[in-house]
Amino acid sequence: MVFLKLFYTFFSIGLFGFGGGYGMLSLIQNEVVRHHKWMSSGEFTDIVAVSQMTPGPIGINSATYCGYTAVHHEFADSLTGVPLEAISVLGSLTATFAVVLPSLILMLLIAMLFLKFMKTKPVQDVFKGLRPVVVGLLGSAVLLLMTTENFSSPNENLYQFIISCVLFIGAFVGVWFKWISPIKMICVCAIIGAILL
Repeated sequence: MVFLKLFYTFFSIGLFGFGGGYGMLSLIQNEVVRHHKWMSSGEFTDIVAVSQMTPGPIGINSATYCGYTAVHHEFADSLTGVPLEAISVLGSLTATFAVVLPSLILMLLIAMLFLKFMKTKPVQDVFKGLRPVVVGLLGSAVLLLMTTENFSSPNENLYQFIISCVLFIGAFVGVWFKWISPIKMICVCAIIGAILL
């Protein structure tokens, strides 16, 4: 049953997740943490961090890790005779395939119709209408990652909160003004965070 839920959930996310992987993060978090409760908010934050560091699109990487974690939690206590890791990998494959399938179908359809209808006004209007949606989804992903698991809070650990905020602001400014590449910034922030936190 969890495999059908995984397929339906990630197929829906793939179908409505405009704006790329970062735009999908808020949809993924809403489904796997809040709706299905397959994992905690802290586990999802860890999945996002690992997804950013591993090669490939963050939305697909997140789906892969979420599928593994969801199945692992679902069968952790009830499975006998079958390796839990093998079943969890099947969850990864299910979630990954489901999140990619809508894009594959849409790209095949668009490829057939794109050249014929791209210059028409209705198609141009649809693309113009999607731009604010993409910005909103990206902004939502940023806000959803600003949690106490990532930044702590002034009440819990003031030192960690200040260091986290300084790293965030420094990374934002450095990447925004193109002083340093995003990949180098991730590495620099990881090293500074490991040393100071």
